[in-house]
Amino acid sequence: MSTTESASLFNNLETLSTHELLTGMNSVDQTVPQAVAKALPQLEALVEATVARLQQGGRLFYIGAGTSGRLGVVDASECPPTFGVPHGLVVGIIAGGDTAIRKAVENAEDDAQQAWRDLQAHDVNEKDIVVGIAASGRTPYVIGGLQQARQHGLATGCIVCNADSPVAAAAEFPVEVVTGPEFVTGSTRLKAGTGQKLALNMLTTVTFIRLGKVKGNKMIDMQLSNAKLVDRGERMLMDELGIEQDEAAALLKKHGSVRAALDARG
Repeated sequence: MSTTESASLFNNLETLSTHELLTGMNSVDQTVPQAVAKALPQLEALVEATVARLQQGGRLFYIGAGTSGRLGVVDASECPPTFGVPHGLVVGIIAGGDTAIRKAVENAEDDAQQAWRDLQAHDVNEKDIVVGIAASGRTPYVIGGLQQARQHGLATGCIVCNADSPVAAAAEFPVEVVTGPEFVTGSTRLKAGTGQKLALNMLTTVTFIRLGKVKGNKMIDMQLSNAKLVDRGERMLMDELGIEQDEAAALLKKHGSVRAALDARG
């Protein structure tokens, strides 16, 4: 199917079968990793800046509205169980507050002053870095927050899905993942959301690898919060130390974490 034929077909989604709709969405979604790849030099600069701030005792803050804000909250919430870092080291802030995670808060994203007020509630300082997330790159909540953060000496970055946007202009370390038109026009929870999620995955994962929170490719600082993770921790010890599961289980129970057990065994 040619690009012209594809565009014509996708302009009439209501006429398509389920198979055609799924195939169409899948085909356009495959362009997202390519867009992320083009942004890797920018993402590298943002990771380096984030590592530097966290090494100095700073924190990583995300600010965003709607889907973008929710993605930031999700990424932040997954860092403690994955990497064993304290809650509050990575913080997701969404326009409209926690209520907006589940239910849209009208006009919250239009207040250019509120993001800085939200950040001040966390006593932000010059050691911290603030990353704005905005698919359009035009969200006043994010623009205002980045501008104020930068004026107060904080490092700033962003993840946007349009080129040359006001959000990118407000950030020292912009990441532009240009994902292009959506399968359903304007529904930026689709390709744009996927691109943002991929970039966020890279940002925190590579940051914490650089900070020593992974050994080999294993999450040795993960929180052992359920039976599945305890079993995973035992298997990590079995692999690293060449021991049987009963010995690994005893070590893990005694020391409380994979890292502590490995350190104890030298």
